Amino acid sequence: MTFAALVMLVFSAPGFSEVYAQDVPGIEICTVEKTWERRTSCLQSNVDFLQKTITKLVTDHQQKLDAANRQIENLKSAATTQQKRVDDLLTAQKKLEEDLKKKADAPPAKDAAPAAK
Repeated sequence: MTFAALVMLVFSAPGFSEVYAQDVPGIEICTVEKTWERRTSCLQSNVDFLQKTITKLVTDHQQKLDAANRQIENLKSAATTQQKRVDDLLTAQKKLEEDLKKKADAPPAKDAAPAAK
């Protein structure tokens, strides 16, 4: 079977007998239109398509910006929490160092047993 015969067989199969043209939205070349009415209609169709596209893009980008702003706020909150923990740890470390220094500088207690010789 040749390629042409195969193509004819596929397109003559049920379901392919009624093929309808669809008007796919998009930018059309309006300069090929002969009458002013059709040219104006074509241009208006292009304007409508561009406005819908811009509106959709604005909405999509606004949603992305909102999601990014929420993520930034969450990260700021997490960073603030971590900074507080670090500050608490540094304060505890300084207090521990001061306590150890005071303990080392303090004179030995009088009740303490004399050192073994």
